[in-house]
Amino acid sequence: MRRTVYNEDHEAFRETIRAFIEAEVVPVHDEWYAAGQAPRDFYYQLGELGIFGIEVPEEYGGAGEESFKFQAVITEECARAGVSFGGSGVHVALCLPYLKAYATEEQKKRWLPDFVSGRTMYAIAMTEPGTGSDLAGMKTTARLSEDGTHYVLNGAKTFITGGVHADRVIVCARTAAPTAEDRRHGISLLVVDTKSEGYAVGRKLDKLGLRISDTAELSFSDVKVPVEDLLGEENKGFSYLGRNLPQERLGIAVGAYAQAAAAVRFAQAYVQERTVFGKSVASFQNTKFELAACKAEVDAAEAVVDRALEAHDLGELSADEAASAKLFTTEVAHRVIDKCLQLHGGYGYMNEYPIARLYADNRVNRIYGGTSEVMKMIIAKSMGL
Repeated sequence: MRRTVYNEDHEAFRETIRAFIEAEVVPVHDEWYAAGQAPRDFYYQLGELGIFGIEVPEEYGGAGEESFKFQAVITEECARAGVSFGGSGVHVALCLPYLKAYATEEQKKRWLPDFVSGRTMYAIAMTEPGTGSDLAGMKTTARLSEDGTHYVLNGAKTFITGGVHADRVIVCARTAAPTAEDRRHGISLLVVDTKSEGYAVGRKLDKLGLRISDTAELSFSDVKVPVEDLLGEENKGFSYLGRNLPQERLGIAVGAYAQAAAAVRFAQAYVQERTVFGKSVASFQNTKFELAACKAEVDAAEAVVDRALEAHDLGELSADEAASAKLFTTEVAHRVIDKCLQLHGGYGYMNEYPIARLYADNRVNRIYGGTSEVMKMIIAKSMGL
């Protein structure tokens, strides 16, 4: 079936991204994998290509596009080639929506031009050791100074993707105590300069997958954050976080679908080349049936993703629909990638083959952005259960 979710502009952009990946990323990707992160200079290249500015308004140096589909194209092309742009996805997909929605005019003029160029890379710090998905349980505090000129930030965060290279981090912190009626009250968002005294990057975390994204622990010890760097209103941070979750989960759904599609492509190419018992692996009925079943699941995931992309561009993607899309596509990707690795035999377990890296990278999809169990809770609630 012809895919209609993308128009001519999206497809022209796809050609540009595909050529860029083949020329600038594929030849050095193994080096990045060994190093455990993409080099900082690479983000300047993405800035020059215009990747960071697609959804930034023109008055701040961007292209002014509102559609999330351009980001979806990048995700699909990276998966197709078996590569990663490192932690830069957080910069755009997670951080930009907060800056666009809640930054003042003065803040946008101060922050967005360097955001677009890649001179200032952003990350977002929500999760804390011991709290996981329970954001209302965060302990990091930001107390207003006596003279009212700055906040004093103290605490720690973990699992912060982009945390090593970040120049500014949107930090979720308590500016007031929770109330008996609402434990989510009192959370604010601060855009913290990582060069501030008392700000420290701890361990670069050794992850099972997504090894090229720089994921770190952060700590804050009496970090002074100017009041001018408060994002949005004080104590309204938890509601802000909830509003961006549908797009975050849509992005994960797109990635899961794209990974599953790439797995089928990798497996199909492998079984056609590999011979056992004097025959190609592709000639065995089991191989044909397994790949056929995988393709059917990928087709279904594509339909779910495309419907969600359309709904998001229309401003109609609800929290429960995004949760449903994430749950379905990530579970499909889990099954499909596992089967495709199995078709590679022992070679599928070797990191030199893209299917092995894909297998490891995919596992986190059912954890971050809300676990599959959390997705089921959201969906069940929408059903009145």
